[in-house]
Amino acid sequence: MKKVYLVTEDGRSFVGYSFGAEIETCGELVFNTGMVGYIETLTDAANYGQIVVDTFPMVGNYGIIPEDFEGKCVVKGFIVREWCDTPSNFRCEYDLDKFLKDNGVAGVCGIDTREITKHIRENGVMNAKICYSIPSNLDEIKNYKIINAVEAVTCKEAAVYEADGEAKYNVTVVDYGVKKSFVDELCRRGCNVKVVPANTSAEAILADKPDGVMLSGGPGDPAENVELITEIGKMFGKVAMFGIGLGHQMMALANGAATYKLKYGHRGGNQPSHKLNTNRTYITSQNCGYAVASNSLGKGAVNFVNANDNTCEGIEYEGCKAFSVQFYPEAVDGLHSTSFLYDKFIELMGGN
Repeated sequence: MKKVYLVTEDGRSFVGYSFGAEIETCGELVFNTGMVGYIETLTDAANYGQIVVDTFPMVGNYGIIPEDFEGKCVVKGFIVREWCDTPSNFRCEYDLDKFLKDNGVAGVCGIDTREITKHIRENGVMNAKICYSIPSNLDEIKNYKIINAVEAVTCKEAAVYEADGEAKYNVTVVDYGVKKSFVDELCRRGCNVKVVPANTSAEAILADKPDGVMLSGGPGDPAENVELITEIGKMFGKVAMFGIGLGHQMMALANGAATYKLKYGHRGGNQPSHKLNTNRTYITSQNCGYAVASNSLGKGAVNFVNANDNTCEGIEYEGCKAFSVQFYPEAVDGLHSTSFLYDKFIELMGGN
């Protein structure tokens, strides 16, 4: 295997071996603490423009299962301690190496992912480059920036998904980088779902007379999307709304709040989110690099906080038929599943 380097913008270099696509690439270096779920990570639009370090020591052991894809692969690179070239799972169709090659993604294995993660935690998220020789000049790495992220990942035209069984509600999902599982959960609850591009106007969305609007998760700096935030503001209070991830952040921005970049983000399936005024803490799946500033809320009240750093993870907009959460309301987190949030959205639509 060919020797390869991961070089960070502050001059640190880590040595590993190349697998996947043999290319050099720059990206924003982040880490994900999930023990499983590398397929979902690699196909989550929220990772657009990023080189992802998976902290679990072996990755690829159950191979690649296309049925579990959340969307297209948009990561710039994938860093693992050890990748399994002989996966074993009855649903497996091919291995991780082939997936990365097919999607033009550089992979690095045999590298000290613990040390990389420690470096990010101590110094914050930074840019990095996967390369075959250490560059003498770091300007290319330092100047890398993720821009127009939502525009890059949103769908180009609307698509309609029918409810499982009898249709009770019509939901419009604004695609900022939507995960397939979001749509599946709505369809299971009797919703006809229309997924529309991110730049769809509020007037066009409301003209369909949906019972509810979901603002999906997605990549990049939420404050960058000025025009999209304006359209959210035009819909707010006129229809039941549910924001997730980037959608949560932009809904807050549309109501006068502020957002900021987290030092190293919340990425993985083990993020503790505490529901205020209760004794419940949910273990949630998250993939975010920004957060809403709790003290900036002009409308709405924080109702979930991260138990590790006390950042805002949910907002309730009383009297506006709207709420949002930073985390993914997955239905696979065992006893602490947060899929009840979909049911809450259904109840809001039923009150229209």
